[in-house]
Amino acid sequence: MKTIFHKSNGADGTGLGECELNFKIPENLLRKDLIGLPQLSELEVMRHYKELSDKNFCIEKGFYPLGSCTMKYNPKVNELLASLEGFCNLHPLQEDCDSQGVLELMYNLQESLKILTGMDAVTLQPAAGAHGELTGMMIIKKYFETKGDLKRKKVIIPDSAHGTNPASAKMCGFDIVEVKSNDKGQVDINSLKEILDDTVAGIMMTNPNTLGIFEENVLEISKLMHDNGSLLYYDGANFNAIMGWTNPRLMGFDVVHLNLHKTFSTPHGGGGPGAGPVCVIKDLQEYLPSPVITKENGKYKRDYNIPHSIGKVRSFYGNFGIMVRAYAYILMMGQKLKLASADAVLNANYIKEKLKGTYDLPYDKQCMHEFVLSGEKQHKQGVNTLGIAKRLMDSNCHPPTVYFPLIVHEAIMIEPTESESKAVLDEFINTMLNIAKEIETNPEQVLKSPLKTPIKKVDETLAARKPDLTFKE
Repeated sequence: MKTIFHKSNGADGTGLGECELNFKIPENLLRKDLIGLPQLSELEVMRHYKELSDKNFCIEKGFYPLGSCTMKYNPKVNELLASLEGFCNLHPLQEDCDSQGVLELMYNLQESLKILTGMDAVTLQPAAGAHGELTGMMIIKKYFETKGDLKRKKVIIPDSAHGTNPASAKMCGFDIVEVKSNDKGQVDINSLKEILDDTVAGIMMTNPNTLGIFEENVLEISKLMHDNGSLLYYDGANFNAIMGWTNPRLMGFDVVHLNLHKTFSTPHGGGGPGAGPVCVIKDLQEYLPSPVITKENGKYKRDYNIPHSIGKVRSFYGNFGIMVRAYAYILMMGQKLKLASADAVLNANYIKEKLKGTYDLPYDKQCMHEFVLSGEKQHKQGVNTLGIAKRLMDSNCHPPTVYFPLIVHEAIMIEPTESESKAVLDEFINTMLNIAKEIETNPEQVLKSPLKTPIKKVDETLAARKPDLTFKE
């Protein structure tokens, strides 16, 4: 914003001249000083903000291999459909009889998600993935409260879990119990058995897990939990890896959240927008947030008659524009959703095989849609994982997720999705190999990076401890 004041040239871009008012503004509401806006024409303002937007990296500019984020391309037809007048201009308080089109879309989206997950009922209300987690844990809590089983206060979470999992469970009042991974990067069954008792409400997992590894013992885990009277929660962040090949119901899960803004191509990043629908088995249907979308005698409606509902979790009915985009993607892809997962898995394994050896690979086995390298070797040569990420910013590529999951030292988490061509993957591979060579021969060059970005290397410690977010003329 500072720049736009410096560009001020005295032009009057407001378009407002002298005008007469037929009422008197109270003296205490009148401005005594100048408003202090930059004096620019509309064209100059537009050029300023276009210049700022050009400095941002986005999926339309280059590769975005953020592990665990599934930053796939959002087809522009999604945007066209979401901008249709009947969708974007309908008031959320409109009566059901005048909202049949949007209710039909929501109902059909629910039915599609039920097929994909194998579940029996869906709520579309949650506004994001973590919000879906919270909703799912609220359902599990209400389930045990309704049964009078109040001693179940613990939730088991693997040490490789997404960071929001323990936060969501804790916000519902559960105590968190960590279960360790084995040498295969999967839940250690013996460790799980040791912490299972009648105080455990459930376990939160994703499969494939955060290391990009499929939990081979998921059916055994499911049996252990159900025999213990506990429930299984499926974090759908990695759902892009399994669409059409298997589903959480077949693995024994009871509650699932999905990230529409990941798996189904809607815009992602920058804090939103998002949507995190929750799908449940029939036994948990009566605990869903109110209302749910139902169909009766050919008409669609919002049904508030849910016996043990946890109540509303979102104003109105969630981020409808994201639902439109997700449903459009599902309709376009159809049965090819299965191929999207296959290509995502293929792309991840291709990159992994090309980079292992140059970079450490803690779990050297076939991965699913993502995998985790370690920059430990490069760290010993003088450049840590953050330095590698900064050097990547000088290429046509956004850095991968780094330092996550925490169980891998100097973690580099890569997820290419199905969107990218082999040429793009090869360019990324060559860049990563060249950075490794630079670290061996000229580590100082890497440590100075990024060199080509609008903002060069910053003091991140100072920025974190003493942020300066206020414009000063």
